[in-house]
Amino acid sequence: MTAFRVSVHITPRRGILDPQGKAVEGALHSLGFAGVKEVHVGRYIVVETDAETQNAAEAEVKAMCERLLANPVIEDFEIESVAAR
Repeated sequence: MTAFRVSVHITPRRGILDPQGKAVEGALHSLGFAGVKEVHVGRYIVVETDAETQNAAEAEVKAMCERLLANPVIEDFEIESVAAR
């Protein structure tokens, strides 16, 4: 077994109301950042897990996201990186 560190981004799906993102967008505009078009606030999760291969670690974390870490009705997730530790 090898230890892997897997990074995951979870964000609200397009079209889903994101009040926290809207609040940040408004605050950025009030601070003079007029070029900001949209802001989406999500979560960044790092999972450290043991697996036989990099692909197995990624598959395991994908299953975690589908079953617990992300709400499939209102959120999307993207596995950013899988690195051996």
